[in-house]
Amino acid sequence: MTRLIFRAYRPSDAGAVSQLFREVYGDHYVQPDVYLPNMISQHHAAGRWQSMLAVDDARVLGHAALCCDTLSNTAELALSVVHPAAQGQSIATRLGRELLRQSGSLGLTSVSIKQVTHHPYTQRMAEKIGFHSTGLLPDYVPSPFAEPLPETIVMGCRMVEGCEHPLPDIPWPERYRALMKHLCSVFGTRQAIASRSEMPLQIKQHQHRFDIVIPRLNRHLLQQLSQLPRQWAICARLELSRHFTRDLRSFSALGFAFTGLMPTPGGNGWFALFHRGVQSRPLNLNCPHMQQLHDDLQHNANATIGHRCADAPIGARSAA
Repeated sequence: MTRLIFRAYRPSDAGAVSQLFREVYGDHYVQPDVYLPNMISQHHAAGRWQSMLAVDDARVLGHAALCCDTLSNTAELALSVVHPAAQGQSIATRLGRELLRQSGSLGLTSVSIKQVTHHPYTQRMAEKIGFHSTGLLPDYVPSPFAEPLPETIVMGCRMVEGCEHPLPDIPWPERYRALMKHLCSVFGTRQAIASRSEMPLQIKQHQHRFDIVIPRLNRHLLQQLSQLPRQWAICARLELSRHFTRDLRSFSALGFAFTGLMPTPGGNGWFALFHRGVQSRPLNLNCPHMQQLHDDLQHNANATIGHRCADAPIGARSAA
């Protein structure tokens, strides 16, 4: 077997990196930039991507990158791919570990990861190199494996040594107390204070899903959310606050399921995630806390389908 070399990306690697993604994923990878070597070069030249490669004498066999937002102190460990001929050598783990080792010198405070659920390997790798799963993003992107259902993602977060990202020190609902106790032990806690968030209310459509960002929930906004079309698949990201238990009840009354937490961009806060209108599917997840969230989500989805069928006219029920 040819000895592998692990090294940093070079400008001359763009074409080989693009070819690696084509060989592994065909036309189905969810980040279209990898299909244009010029885009790969552009991201590296601008400092948005910091990549590590695994190469032999002939070709690039593995790739992973830290993807950074402009003027942000956080990054995502992403674009991880290993050629089938080189699998079984812990290449993704070694690339990820090296990039995390560099994260402090890049001025980062935390690194996130989106773990696919079609197979268990990304989840196992993320846990092995120190990520902690915090929440689910159901039906998040088209499947990179050419599957009919969209890919559900497990969000993971890892703090750079010496940095913190505490959760508010508040009472947690009994159903999610074990999850929150675990996350508080990992990320720490701080006194819960009134939010001074400057994030605006946002709503955007991403293919089949509507993403809503909510800095704070009030009675008027809750009424408007209740009037959104019932057939919409919605991901709501609500800034986590001392009102979480009340907000959880409000969203549950609208048919949403709680699916965990994710860090807010460019700050030290957290989003509470709520989803409605997801597709029914079985998943076996590596993290027991994420498995509980998925099981609750599926129960909620099946109950919603049942209510829709019960509310439908008799003729429509027969047609279904």
